Formats: sequence, structure tokens, C-alpha cells
Amino acid sequence: MAANIYPKLHNAMWPGLVGKGGDSEPPIDLDTMLSMTAKAEVNGVKFDGVDLFLADPHTSIDSSPDEIKKLGDKISNLGLAVGTVIAPVWPPVGGGSAMGNATDRKQFVEMVRKACAIGKQLKDHGVRKYGVVRIDSAASVEDWAKDPVANTKLIAQTFREACDVAESYGERLAAEGEICWGGMHSWKAMIDTLEAVGRPKTLGFQADMAHTLLYTMGYNAPESRLLPENFDWKDQAVLDAALKQMTDKLRPWTFDFHVAQNDGSVFGSGSHDKTGRHCQVKDPNGKLDVTKHAGLWLRDGSGNLTKAFQHMCWDGCMFPNAVMMQQQTWNDILGAMIKVRDAHGWQA
Repeated sequence: MAANIYPKLHNAMWPGLVGKGGDSEPPIDLDTMLSMTAKAEVNGVKFDGVDLFLADPHTSIDSSPDEIKKLGDKISNLGLAVGTVIAPVWPPVGGGSAMGNATDRKQFVEMVRKACAIGKQLKDHGVRKYGVVRIDSAASVEDWAKDPVANTKLIAQTFREACDVAESYGERLAAEGEICWGGMHSWKAMIDTLEAVGRPKTLGFQADMAHTLLYTMGYNAPESRLLPENFDWKDQAVLDAALKQMTDKLRPWTFDFHVAQNDGSVFGSGSHDKTGRHCQVKDPNGKLDVTKHAGLWLRDGSGNLTKAFQHMCWDGCMFPNAVMMQQQTWNDILGAMIKVRDAHGWQA
């Protein structure tokens, strides 16, 4: 029987930047991240592509068409494709809060426009045939909680404007489910926001297994807890039931998917707020059965393949540089992703 070829296996480039700089470790440049990805190999299988962070010092959101062409050539020459791209919607890099004032929200939408334009250029180049543009609210949970109803309404308004822009470029948007973003810090808040936007063909959910595990634990939203307090992690049946309950609610919205491991704790470094800790795939403290639990996102409630996205990505966000600079790290990650695809992928 032929091996599955979908979903394509991608590596995220932003772990070279996110949580780096300042008082933390120095960033890892894009060329190094691309090289480590291209060199990874397990039994003759390699990564199919990368997902990109459209921000300095990797890829400027203000890159010229010629610079994007050179980037596309570079990635293509390594035998890789481009999938999802991240719009730098945050105030420190030129964006603005999706629930901020009129200027903030205008800047947010402008960052989405620039990201969509780059995404289209990469499609026109031929190096990008699938993937979405990732966004978040660029707002803290603390600020959102000051007026949840009004702030969710503002986020939804901004996201609808972003949807208009995305549609004009033939793009779709995925809102990242992460406990540090206001209005998407819990599975319930995320669904409320998506429903308030009401554009299910254009705006969906980005599921990251390291982050969504914390959804079941009620971090930043105790009212949305699905696992009991003082949960015994040895009780796999209870964990499986909680994860299934959550994925059944979010799966219909899911446009983009990250395979990851988490030890059930939160972590932040550099300027990044605390969020789900991304562990190495072989971390003995990891709480997820990566292959089995990835299937909750790749299959529907009846166990049928959804084929909802053509690629999946590994996010090693805030891994220490010493870990990221070891080629074996990426071989181990690739091996785990191959197991997921073998179990829950398809051939055509």
C-alpha cells in the first residue's frame, strides 16, 4: 500500500524568532531554520515545506516583490513549499489591537492586507499552493476581560474587515487558539468570537495541540475547564473524553493545524506572554499521545477523515536555541509527524 502524501508536513520558521531577543536568547535567522528543515530526513521522507513569519528579521512585511521572488526561489530550491503565513498584527511591529481604537484596528487590517499580498505573490511564484493567513486578536486577556461583550464585538468587527481584505486576495484567515490572546483564550471564547464574526468560509480556527490542551484545563478561563481540578494525568480515558469534547466543538471551524507536545504547563520567554509550553516530541513529561490525539483534529466525531487542510505544521515555539540547533531535534519532529500522517492521512 502506498504511503500517504497528505497532509503535507511543514515546519514553522517563527520558533527562530518568537520568545527570542531582548533578555532572552538571540534569534535564529531564517536561512538556518530553512537549512535545518531541509536537512531533516527519516527513512527517506523529508519535510514538504515551511510556514512563514512575515516579520523582521526573517521576512519583512514590507518586502518588495523582488525580495519575495528571491525568497520563493530560495525555498523552492531547497525542495520546500510555503503554506501558512503569519500576519504581524501586533502593536510592537506596526499592527494594532483588534479591539483597540479606530487607528489600532485600521493598522491591524493593514497588516492583514500586506500579509495577504505576500501570500498571493508566493502563490503566483508557484511555491505556495495551500495554507492560510494566521491572525490573532493582538490583545491581552486582561484587557479583554474589562468588557467581554463590547470587546468581542470590536474584535468581530475588525475580523470582518480583515475577511473582506482576505477575500479580495483569494485568501482565508485562521485565528490562533492560544490562552494569551483576548477573545480566543478559551474554547468557548474562541467559538463566541468566530460566531460573532459569522464568516465561516473565510475565517476559521488554527488549532495547536500544545495550546488547545490548556483549553481543557481552564487556564485563563476556569469556567471553560473540561478536565477536573487536580486531574490525574494517568487517567487517559478522562483526558481523551475532554479532548474529544473540545475538538468536536472546534473542529468544524478548523482551517489550520499544528502538531505539538505539551507537559500541561505554561511558559513564556522574551516578550511573549505565558502560553502552552511546546515540549520536545520525546519529552517524558509530555501529556499528549501525539499520534492518537492529532487524530481528534484530523478525523470527525465518527472517525472519518475530514481532509479539511492540505498541510499540517510543527510549532517548536520557545524551544531553547541549544535544542533548535541540533539536527536530531528536527529528525525526531519529522518522525512524529510521519506517524501522524501514516495514521490519519490520505493518498490523494
